[in-house]
Amino acid sequence: MKLPSGLPVGPDAPWLAPLAGFSDLPFRVLCRENGAAVACTEMISAKGLVYSLRRKEGGATENLLRTVPEDTPLVVQLFGAEPDFVAVAAREAAGRGFVFFDLNMGCSVPKVMKTGAGAALLRDPDRAAAVGRALFRSAGEGRAGCKLRLGPEAGSSVYLYLARRLEDEGAAWLTLHPRHARQGFTGSADYAALEKLARSVSIPVLASGDLFSAEEAVKRLETGVSGVMFGRGALSDPGIFRRYLDLRAGHGPGERGGAPGVDFLLRHARLARSLSPERKGRGGVPFSLLKIRSVAPRYLRAFPDVGRFRSALARCADWDDFYALAREFFSDSDFG
Repeated sequence: MKLPSGLPVGPDAPWLAPLAGFSDLPFRVLCRENGAAVACTEMISAKGLVYSLRRKEGGATENLLRTVPEDTPLVVQLFGAEPDFVAVAAREAAGRGFVFFDLNMGCSVPKVMKTGAGAALLRDPDRAAAVGRALFRSAGEGRAGCKLRLGPEAGSSVYLYLARRLEDEGAAWLTLHPRHARQGFTGSADYAALEKLARSVSIPVLASGDLFSAEEAVKRLETGVSGVMFGRGALSDPGIFRRYLDLRAGHGPGERGGAPGVDFLLRHARLARSLSPERKGRGGVPFSLLKIRSVAPRYLRAFPDVGRFRSALARCADWDDFYALAREFFSDSDFG
């Protein structure tokens, strides 16, 4: 199904979560090639976005907003605690062609919390509702939602109350990671909370948190949620989207990655090289290669010689080094 704005939300339209440090343009395209229907940007400061775009500074915010036609529909995830800044950020981004937005109310990283944003908003439902209202009105009907956790900590669950307020203010969808903010990613996700939320609001609810297999994601649909959002489960295995869709279509899921993640690594490398900005990082190494050096181990967990490969990869100074190394270790792979 689709929202009136055209954004696909449903059991057969899996989303890629906003993953700080990971859901950049190359990774989003990789996930879309494997079945992701919608992707979110990394989390972006509303205040930073306003200042960056107005001053035409480029830099970090500009890189977070990098996209290509294949990267649609794209949801820009914002964080902020000041309604005016969030509203202006959405308008500024809309002026650059961005259509869909999401408000983060779950991040518990101290540098975000100390600004009153992210999970700090769960401690102040009135402010959370005001920030949400500002975003929804600025973005337009059906174009913005929120990502929530249960509450700040155990014993202070506010998600049902806040979700109903956000729906009244104009949220088009809600995503719930059913943990308290203080938990981070520890402990267990409370799947019963997904069912309670799905029954409490009339807008679509997406399930997030601990979706590490296609089978787990399909099972979460039994809670009555409208769809699923893969996060950490996609980091080592972008093929999770395709296997999930295969299960939904009544087919058995395919194998988990070909040649223990090698194919994903090589495709990600090609995308990083072609879609990343041309800039140098530490020691003059291309930034795109530094990114691949950091993500390669997660693709190769099942590779028998991953330790030696990782050590050699850390010494790669340019893309020629990388492909020479890949040919040494993965001689049967396609380097087209």
